[in-house]
Amino acid sequence: MSAETPVAPGQFTRRRQQFRAWRGTRPFWAGLFVLLAGFPIAYFPYAHLQVGHLTLAMATTAGAGSLIIGGLLGVLGISLWFQKHVQVFAGVAAILLGLVSIPVSNLGGFLIGFLLALVGGAMAVSWAPGTPPAAPAPETGATAGDAPEGVFPAPPAGDLTANPYSTGPAPTAKPSLTKDDGAGEPHDLHDLSGTSPANGANGRHSAG
Repeated sequence: MSAETPVAPGQFTRRRQQFRAWRGTRPFWAGLFVLLAGFPIAYFPYAHLQVGHLTLAMATTAGAGSLIIGGLLGVLGISLWFQKHVQVFAGVAAILLGLVSIPVSNLGGFLIGFLLALVGGAMAVSWAPGTPPAAPAPETGATAGDAPEGVFPAPPAGDLTANPYSTGPAPTAKPSLTKDDGAGEPHDLHDLSGTSPANGANGRHSAG
């Protein structure tokens, strides 16, 4: 890759977010501590320290046992990452192996591997998957675009002139174009033929 090759923008951020999401769904830190606990337990029995011209060997008669304990702790740590359903078994096994490493492997790798195994095992046993975030509730009432109940009361039965959506008074009826003469018979006000009693009262009669 040349120096002029542009780096995809946001690629590192996207990878980091993916790793964070993957890490949050499993006992990641518990597996890391258990995995690290196996290194000092398996390493110190086979290590040689140079003190001046003196070679100091820390190997014990149970060197093979230290290597086995360290290897098992490494397997348990990886299992916690990729097989999270065995977290209780792996946590208890890590604690027991840490305790066994005290007499077998130089006090559990000079207490370094022993403490890492105890902390990682306890974290694995106590780990529980988190609950997913709850989905937001659907909007109701005025926030959903619908009118809330009680804003527009229903009109009374049989009243067709009342407008339930109007804020003013109901319109009045149109004036009638007929005239009541008091006898209960309506007459047309536009009738000028003279045959009606109303026109007759005015003394207007048709000729001939």
